[in-house]
Amino acid sequence: MAALGKIRSKGVFLICIIGLGLFGFIAGDMFRSCETTGRERSSRVGEVLGQTIGVQDYQNYVNEFVECTKISSPQANEEQIRSMAWNSFVQNKIIEHEADELGLTVTTDEIRNIMTQGTNQTLMEIANVTGAYNEQTGRFDVNKYNLFMKSNSMQDPDYDKRRMFALFKEKQLRQELLMQKYQALLASCVLSNPVEAKFGFDAENQENDIELAYIDYKSINDKDVKIDDSDLKKKYDERKEMFKIPEEIRAIKYILVNKVASAADKAALNKALQTCADRLKNGEDADKVVREGQSNLAYLGVPVRKSAFSSDIATRLDSMSVGAVVGPVESTADNTLNVIKLISKASLPDSIEFRSIVVAGNTNAETKTKADSVYNAVVGGADFEVIAKKYGQPGQKQWMTTAMYERANGMTKDNVSVFNALNTLAAGETKVIPLTQGSLIIQVTDRRAMVDKYDVAVVKRNIAYSPETSHKYNDDFKQFVAANQSLESMEKNAVKSGYQIMDAKNVVTSQGAVAGIPNSRDALKWVFEAKKNDVSEVMTCGNNRGDQLLVMVLTDIYPKGYMPLDNAEVKEFVQSEVLRDKKAEQIIEKLKDVKSTAQAKAKGAKVTEVKQITFASPVFLSELQAQEPALSGAVAATEKGKFSAHPVKGMSGVYLFQVKDKRTLPGKFDAKTATAKTTQAYLSNLSRTVFQELMINANVKDNRYLFF
Repeated sequence: MAALGKIRSKGVFLICIIGLGLFGFIAGDMFRSCETTGRERSSRVGEVLGQTIGVQDYQNYVNEFVECTKISSPQANEEQIRSMAWNSFVQNKIIEHEADELGLTVTTDEIRNIMTQGTNQTLMEIANVTGAYNEQTGRFDVNKYNLFMKSNSMQDPDYDKRRMFALFKEKQLRQELLMQKYQALLASCVLSNPVEAKFGFDAENQENDIELAYIDYKSINDKDVKIDDSDLKKKYDERKEMFKIPEEIRAIKYILVNKVASAADKAALNKALQTCADRLKNGEDADKVVREGQSNLAYLGVPVRKSAFSSDIATRLDSMSVGAVVGPVESTADNTLNVIKLISKASLPDSIEFRSIVVAGNTNAETKTKADSVYNAVVGGADFEVIAKKYGQPGQKQWMTTAMYERANGMTKDNVSVFNALNTLAAGETKVIPLTQGSLIIQVTDRRAMVDKYDVAVVKRNIAYSPETSHKYNDDFKQFVAANQSLESMEKNAVKSGYQIMDAKNVVTSQGAVAGIPNSRDALKWVFEAKKNDVSEVMTCGNNRGDQLLVMVLTDIYPKGYMPLDNAEVKEFVQSEVLRDKKAEQIIEKLKDVKSTAQAKAKGAKVTEVKQITFASPVFLSELQAQEPALSGAVAATEKGKFSAHPVKGMSGVYLFQVKDKRTLPGKFDAKTATAKTTQAYLSNLSRTVFQELMINANVKDNRYLFF
């Protein structure tokens, strides 16, 4: 009892202790929950249809997309490829969602049938990279493709990349087929009829000649038109949907400095390349000279087509004799200095069919003995595939094209030996090629499409600025920014310091960059974290992150919704619309009692003849250099010989007219063809509208700028 009494006397204290314990337990759970949520949010690269796009999933997709695009388009800009990857990723998510709602799927059998047919454009892209195409039909060959996917990569330094390309394109093919099904379903919702088709046919084939009287809006001085704020507000409300913005927009003013090589930098580079040219003229090893010359291009040591080289190199090859050295020569197309040596030129097959067997022993002597044995058996007429199977290899024939290796980043000595043998062996000829490990017995079975191939050594170097030049750019620009920490000061002093201030009025996160400047994601982050009138620090950007220097001032912030009337561009547009309306009112009032073009001329109108007007296309008036869609409709609705009942308010003036002639062009109306054409026109517009709506409804959130 005494113990209970003691506990009761400490009741408040115990309640506090228990309460603190419970609070600690709950707070711990809350903290862990917040921590988890924070990690999830920090890994969200975006959102589509309420579903989070994880940074790792997206990065994996982008990596594949970039690598595959570079294989088919080596010169493509990586920033643009990444933007394409985002658009493709988002579109795939949206279409997959719509297809799931509608019960649309692409089955494995459908994919198999498409691959068997071999005519799909994506399959042809795969064929161009893997060599899986039929020589007779020019189509994708599924059997050769399957062989490629199972083939030994020993003779192909880029096999893994090409296999990855093929697998990625297979996934793209499935997405394309799903999109086609969705579009086909959409197409089934669009119908036309012969009556409507006849109207469309007449709109294209009925021509009108008119005598036109017009008064140009420019004939009224802008200063003579009174516009007040209520006029602007009314017009803004009428056109408000035009100013809808699906995401926050920010506006900046900025200075961008491009670092370029100085005269001293160019002289030093020219001297280095002249040394390379002299060494090549003296017959030094081309591979060594190219490597030590730090060339952007590796020397392959095998003959390739002229198309494998950039145009600045390719255009010189046919005018060069074998052994000749050209350079140093500047290429403005890629800002490089080049030395070129044509080592050899020959007419060689573009496509080569061959088969091979790899043998290896415990010693070089054992390897040679085995290789000689296989070679003698093959030359003696033994079945190649039977021998190959003894060594655990298929030994089947396969095609190799020049495209498979000519854009490689480099080659091993084994690669060079194999490709040179394939290029020079005659059909039916067999050869043993010693490799670093083992030997390769190779037999050429067919050669096709003879083309000129070139063995060329190229030392290509960027005309780049030196560290000293870079430091000078950095110091000068940082001093300017430090001395001018406001927009007013920058605008006052930029020109005399050699800088130019530019505008970027519509910066959005989905652009992934500021004003299209490469590697400016850090700058984009700053733009969306800054406050109005903030001045950024000097930032580095450009293709090599450092080629350009950037400073920005945040001038405006426009939240998601509608661009306001006080935006300069919006206000200018609205004002021009109001100005046109008021001028049109004055002109229409002036012409209200006019009954002929002669009367219109007496009231100040200009008169001209316009011929071949159709309802299907807007009238183009050469006198005003303007298109007038409203005039086309008014003319089509007016009978021959009649004068227009009302003045027509156009984009550039007010018009009255008399129809002088109305005729139908030769041609027979075909209801079926015309109906199909009308349906297709509707479908084109509908598809564009539907996909715009799908994008808006998907509520896409783009946070890439926070990660990449």
